Amino acid sequence: QVQLVESGGGFVQAGGSLRLSCTASGDMTCISAMGWNRQFPGKARELVAAITNNGNTYAPNSLKDRVTISRDVAKNTVYLQMNSVKPEDSAVYYCNAEWATTLCGYGTDYWGKGITVTVSS
Repeated sequence: QVQLVESGGGFVQAGGSLRLSCTASGDMTCISAMGWNRQFPGKARELVAAITNNGNTYAPNSLKDRVTISRDVAKNTVYLQMNSVKPEDSAVYYCNAEWATTLCGYGTDYWGKGITVTVSS
């Protein structure tokens, strides 16, 4: 089992920056990557950024100029930095740990409880 705890959400002024943290605990043996997703009301979750165990990062084209994902391996913590935030970035942000199916066979991803970010104009 893996537990994920997010922190750093809250209110942010438009044009500013936000930094979210996600600390993982438990058995990380079968985790291949960690990431941040977000969910708008009535919409499906969408990927914001991800980082693999090898340190490779990914963000969709629509966000890659504004987001940076990083990690502190010693602390089992992944960080999301988003710059030039906009009111439309307001959402619930979820940390996830991706199950390594190739390595460990069938399994499911782990998710944090989510943290609300509200960007005020």
